[in-house]
Amino acid sequence: MDEQKRTELDQLGEFELINRLTNKFKTQNNSSLYGVGDDAAVINSNDKEAILASTDALIEGVHFDLTYVPLSFLGYKAISVNVSDICAMNAKPEQVLVSVAVSNRFSVEALEELYNGIAEACEFYKVDLVGGDTTSSTSGLIINVTVLGKANKNKITYRSGAKEYDLIVASGDLGSAYMGLQVLEREKMVFDENPSIQPDLDGNDYIIQRQLKPQARLDIVKQLEELEILPSSMIDISDGLASEVMHICKSSKKGCVLYMEKLPIDTKTVSAALDFNLDHNTCALNGGEDYELLFTISQKDFDKIKKHPNFSVIGHVTSENEGMYLVDKNDSAIALKAQGWKHF
Repeated sequence: MDEQKRTELDQLGEFELINRLTNKFKTQNNSSLYGVGDDAAVINSNDKEAILASTDALIEGVHFDLTYVPLSFLGYKAISVNVSDICAMNAKPEQVLVSVAVSNRFSVEALEELYNGIAEACEFYKVDLVGGDTTSSTSGLIINVTVLGKANKNKITYRSGAKEYDLIVASGDLGSAYMGLQVLEREKMVFDENPSIQPDLDGNDYIIQRQLKPQARLDIVKQLEELEILPSSMIDISDGLASEVMHICKSSKKGCVLYMEKLPIDTKTVSAALDFNLDHNTCALNGGEDYELLFTISQKDFDKIKKHPNFSVIGHVTSENEGMYLVDKNDSAIALKAQGWKHF
């Protein structure tokens, strides 16, 4: 291939690459209601309902390190991160298919431990394992999960529906999974230098749990339904808050203002960030893997959530020409940048 025509993967990033690879594809079946471009595809089921489908891969050495990730936790996480994509469409997950590529350094017992975690997650989310594949690998463990869900057509929430003046809301707290990863990486480094030293994880149970065994927020989908709130747009926070806000804004052709003082951050995350000499707000904005839900709602729904412990209003939607900004504690507006997980 002519070197002058070569484009490196990291020049585009994940979403630009997906767009470049798929922009020539046109849907050929009326049942394909929505294809590439959101957390899940939408497929027609009947007059009222649609099927949601999403898939995600976890690669050893890229997404996880078996030095400190228990196989049962890894199995649980593989299901959670895929269920999260269905939740991000305001839908209910129902089935999963799991494919595993594995080398002969793994025993049958090790794979059973992995599937114990998968079974625990399936039980927790009330989803059925209905198929998959197993094959060999020469480059470590690879797990690919496809998840299917269902929703009423008029309740499916896309990234593209945010409206000007809508409120931007985040569930749970942010940055904790990233700080859990920092603790695990630090203890791995200490172990590599001196295997006789036991890992020091005291006081970090919460943030480590958030990294190793995240929970998809299916409960938030149910709570929104109970509150009779239909978000105008939604996405799950896997690559960092800043990145996800920007995805909503770009898909909706809108701008936004976020307020740093409104970011929901757990005290354990703040404490851990101090230990690592990191800014906890930066961790919340760019850390990723929280698997919380980020969504926009009409201002008329504010009273329904203003005292709810699971929801934090962190900003509002503006017109596209006003740009995307973060207001810091000094009331200075800073252009929002995505500095989270890079896939290439």
